[in-house]
Amino acid sequence: MHLGPTLILDSFAEAFRMRYVRLLITAHDDYWLDAALRESTGYGSSVIACDAEVGVERMLPAEETPDGRPGAAVLLFGFSTDALARAVPNRVGQCVMTCPTTAVFNGLPSSQETIPLGKRLRYFGDGYQKSKKFADPRYWRIPVMDGEFLVEETAGVAKGVAGGNIILQARTQQDGLEAARRATTAIARLPNVMTPFPAGVVRSGSKVGAKYKGLVASTNDALCPTLRGRVESELVEDAQCVYEIVIDGTDELAVGQAMRDALRVTAGEGVLAIGGGNYGGKLGKFHFHLRELLA
Repeated sequence: MHLGPTLILDSFAEAFRMRYVRLLITAHDDYWLDAALRESTGYGSSVIACDAEVGVERMLPAEETPDGRPGAAVLLFGFSTDALARAVPNRVGQCVMTCPTTAVFNGLPSSQETIPLGKRLRYFGDGYQKSKKFADPRYWRIPVMDGEFLVEETAGVAKGVAGGNIILQARTQQDGLEAARRATTAIARLPNVMTPFPAGVVRSGSKVGAKYKGLVASTNDALCPTLRGRVESELVEDAQCVYEIVIDGTDELAVGQAMRDALRVTAGEGVLAIGGGNYGGKLGKFHFHLRELLA
């Protein structure tokens, strides 16, 4: 199958069941909102080593936020509710509460499962914190040096899908960079998904295991252009640059739609082939076959 000049490999992406939290972060204006988002999503690319996979789902205009200020929905993924219960309050406390003017709200109000958020962070108030309940949610007002940090008591947890992906093989690095940006721009327009890696793009794709003891993942040598001829390569002829786009989403439908849109805009001149990253279908229960997505 081809999309224009680009070969769509007969491959699939293998994704995993994970838990996620959606936070609504607001601030006085776009400048401080951007500061909070950059800080809170940092070091959130892969749970191989990070405490969570974190990214901005979408920006929110003031009329869509609980306090009528500029905001954003942020998704945080972890392998378990317990893992999120550790990671989320830590990130909010260190990266959002410290940022001037911010507030944090639960973006999954109907979720049956929750983790402590303001309930844990309130202790920073050293006894001066105050709580207020409006209908069901309880909020904590924690005194800080520019006023008060407002944070909802708990954050909802739901089941999501993480690890959807496409892997593009390009003739040159410039071709690859341009195609990767087309893909991430298309994904950013969609609700319920996010791309956790830097600007949504991975250059250091990995395989399971390594020759060195204790390392759970190592470089995907089959897709490294400089190792062509030294390993069993999966590169198509003339491919000199490979980038992977990883997608986490709230459900299987959202991830599949994001992959479909990314495939359509990534294909083009200079992109020789697009495939998917998988582990033989043995590790993740969600299999996104690229040709089926396009059919």
